[in-house]
This record gives sequence, structure tokens and C-alpha cells, in this order.
Amino acid sequence: MERIIGKEFGGERPLYRGRDLYLEDVVIHAGESGLKETANITAVKCRFEGKYPLWECDGFVVRDSILTVGARSGLWYSRRGELYNTIIDAPKTFRRMVGIKMRDCWIPGGTETFWDCSDIDVKDCVIERADYIFMHCENIRLENVKLQGNYGFQYAKNVFVKNCVLNSKDSFWEAENVEVYDSVINGEYLAWYSKNVKLVRCHITETQPLCYCDNLILEDCTFGSDCDLAFEYSTVEARVKGHLDSIKNPSSGHIHVESVREIIIDGNIKAPADCVITTGK
Repeated sequence: MERIIGKEFGGERPLYRGRDLYLEDVVIHAGESGLKETANITAVKCRFEGKYPLWECDGFVVRDSILTVGARSGLWYSRRGELYNTIIDAPKTFRRMVGIKMRDCWIPGGTETFWDCSDIDVKDCVIERADYIFMHCENIRLENVKLQGNYGFQYAKNVFVKNCVLNSKDSFWEAENVEVYDSVINGEYLAWYSKNVKLVRCHITETQPLCYCDNLILEDCTFGSDCDLAFEYSTVEARVKGHLDSIKNPSSGHIHVESVREIIIDGNIKAPADCVITTGK
């Protein structure tokens, strides 16, 4: 493996088509496509300032490094990428990638990050300002992740979430095959039009959650005081702990809640209109 240590590069495609490279204390200055069409790249304590730094890269490890704001649209069309203890301050970082592993990373500016990607494994990370994250992605696993960004996971498939805090309005819209365990989900209009969503021991806040869902399952979940008009037009099997402000027009299934302020069943309910709602501890 060729070792490149303590050097600086700029301009267009300075390391184009590099193979089997080990970079340490390297700076890729403003320019574009610093490591385009490369393979088997290791970057340690590096700084990426130019746009499109790792496009079409087959196998890379980035450790203890930083992608600045200028490194926008940084990792597209690549495969088998791993990032450890790295700061990603650039928007639109991951697109059309297959195989992404992240550990102990911080993304302070994650707008439109992870689009059309698959096989994503993120653990012990903080992701901020990340509107529209995970759009059209599949095979996603998140554990111990704190996420702030609206419209997350839209149209995503095969999602597993554990021990996370998701601050995301309109998250999981039209998502399919989602499991969330022991997590907090803050954001109105949660999981509308979704299919096969399972929430276990989760805490959910804000208005009108879990409406228009097909095959929704809740086990021992709790709701914040601002949650109202839940489950409208949903097919649901739910066991809710504590109090829920209001339930409106669930289509079918069974909902058991310890207490509820109001149950609204009106002429707008959709067939089969046979959901059984029970209360009590």
C-alpha cells in the first residue's frame, strides 16, 4: 500500500484512480473530485475541503478526519465505506452508496444526507440539521444515535432503530418494514402512510401520530401530553402505557390504552371500522 503522509493537494482530481492508498495528515484543498474512481483507500487524520472528495470509490476507511462544508456531495456512487470518529460538516454527503458503516461520528450539517443508499449501519453518532435524511434508503440500522432533522426516513424500507432519539417532523412517511425499540421520537405527523411499522417501548410526542398506517404494531409505548388525534385511518394493534389525549377513527385492529381523554368515532371513519378500543391498567 502506497503511503502519503503530511501532504496537501488541490485542484481537480489530484489522486484520480488511486489504488491501495494510505493517507495520513493529508489535506485536500478546494477543488473537486480529490479521490474519484479509487479503491482500497485509508484516510487517517485527514481534512477534506474540496467538493466531491470520494466519488465512485470501492472500499474506503476514514478515521479521525473532517469533511468541511466545502466538501459537499462528498461520497456518491461508492461502495463499502467506513467512517470512525469523523466530523462531516458537508451537506448531501451520501448518495447512491452501498455499504456504509459509521461509528462515533458527528454530522453537524446533514441536510439531504443518505439518499438512495442501502446497507447502512450507524452507531454512537450525532446527526444535526439533517432535513430529508435517509430518503429512499433501504436496509438501515441505527443504534444509540441522536438525530435532529425533519422529514427523515421518507420512503425508506427495512429500517431498524434501537436506543435512539429522533427529533424529526414528518418522519417515516410512506416507510415500509420499520422496527423501533427503546427510543424517543419527537415530531408531528409520525409515520403517515407507512406499512409494517413496529414500535416497542418507545416514547412519542407531538400531534397526530401514526395515521393512515397499514399493519401498525405498538408494544408498551408511551405518548406525550401533546399527542392527539392518534391512529386515524390506521390498521393497528397497540398496547399503550399511561395516558393518551385522543384517538380518532382507527380503521381496524385493537388498541388498549391505560387512559384516554377522548375517543372520536364519527361519520368519516373508513371501513372496516371495527377497531376495538379498551382502557384500564
